[in-house]
Amino acid sequence: MSEIICSGCLFYAKLTKRFLFLSRSAKQKGTWGMVGGKSIDTETPWQGLQREIVEEVGFAPTILKTIPLELFVSKDTKFKFHTFVCVVDQEFTPRLNQEHSGYAWVSMNAWPLPLHEGVRKTLQNKQIKTKLQTILDLIV
Repeated sequence: MSEIICSGCLFYAKLTKRFLFLSRSAKQKGTWGMVGGKSIDTETPWQGLQREIVEEVGFAPTILKTIPLELFVSKDTKFKFHTFVCVVDQEFTPRLNQEHSGYAWVSMNAWPLPLHEGVRKTLQNKQIKTKLQTILDLIV
């Protein structure tokens, strides 16, 4: 089995201080997750994420800042998931593709339920929560 590289982002709107979540209509149907997916061929995690953003929200929003939040590596090291915080000035309305059935902009710790398992584990991790809060405190 070759290495699987994925990446995702939590869009954060500075104006409202809220995050974008998407409701999945395919894999893990009915759960809420972030924008993201698998890198293709020689794409870097960031290049793969940029492509996924356009596919899943319908366009490339103006990202003011991109901050790495977490790198999850499976025990066998074959699966890697890069999570970023992508800061935008204000909320936008995504033009969803077939992978998602809805979206919500939500405040910190008011996450929509049920969360996708991987997103839930990330957001419940004490160190990640502290890092995320520090990032938000520094964004003004």
